Amino acid sequence: MKKLGTLLMLTLLIVASSFTPKSNSVHETKIDADIVDLAISQDFLTTLVAAVKAGDLVDVLKGDGPFTVFAPTNDAFAKLPAGTVENLLKPENKAQLVKILTYHVVPGKVMSSDLKNGQMAKTVEGSSVKVTIMDGKVMINNANVTAADIEADNGVVHVIDTVIMPSM
Repeated sequence: MKKLGTLLMLTLLIVASSFTPKSNSVHETKIDADIVDLAISQDFLTTLVAAVKAGDLVDVLKGDGPFTVFAPTNDAFAKLPAGTVENLLKPENKAQLVKILTYHVVPGKVMSSDLKNGQMAKTVEGSSVKVTIMDGKVMINNANVTAADIEADNGVVHVIDTVIMPSM
């Protein structure tokens, strides 16, 4: 019985660690879930999930897509000035929140192998983000991609370490 428990714990650790963002690594996997359900299943994306819900974007990101989402981690949101996230989640700031969130989404399924240094990718928000590839590291504007190519049923997620901001 003890061996079974140890084996179960080891299996859970391996499964859980497969979704943990790792610095400067490309993470290729396919998840049997849409982008929203994928995000909900990850403890490090709870702030993003709360923002998507507050922006009424759940149904959109559960749609057919495909979408490419540059998903900021909880730590990325924590880098914002104190009170910013709480303020953005208020109903009266929904338009600003949606603008920021849709700036993190590119139409289509863009895998890391599709990205080119200096590329400008047009976002759903309407403006573009800049891709920088240097020494094997990928950046979207000023955000480092910490895990890439996490495929969902309706697109792909690239985890980033900074919330990228459109012109306001």
